[in-house]
Amino acid sequence: MHDRRHFLTLAGSGVAAFALFGCKGATASPPETFEINISDAAWTKKLSPAAYQILRREGTETPFTSPLNNEHRAGTFACGGCALPAFSSKTKFDSGTGWPSFWAALPNAVRTRSDGSLGMARTEVHCRRCGGHLGHVFDDGPKPTGKRYCMNGAGMTFAPGKV
Repeated sequence: MHDRRHFLTLAGSGVAAFALFGCKGATASPPETFEINISDAAWTKKLSPAAYQILRREGTETPFTSPLNNEHRAGTFACGGCALPAFSSKTKFDSGTGWPSFWAALPNAVRTRSDGSLGMARTEVHCRRCGGHLGHVFDDGPKPTGKRYCMNGAGMTFAPGKV
């Protein structure tokens, strides 16, 4: 005879089994190493509170708040942590998202890794030299790459000039 207690016991057992055996995480990869390694205390002294939250704590700025979103001069966008040039103004476009967006990064400027935070699969973009979090890259950008590097302006600087 199947009653409510039997059903709840079976359902609870199934949920527990799924949690224990069906949700295996990915194998941990070795920690990344970067050319620039300074202490957290040094980063807090070096960066503004907003830049620290973005670059070192993988935060996200409020959309449409970064002056770099409306930066349209020729120049180079660099990592706000170590000044490594990361994006050319030639690849910047208005994605309408409220964050500075680019269809390509400069060669050997950024690295990517999987980001499963917020319950969704995304690809995080970080500086290859200091590991600073810059934003995420998506596959809904314009030609020629089809990529949209959606970056946090608070985590970058801009230097006007020839590109």
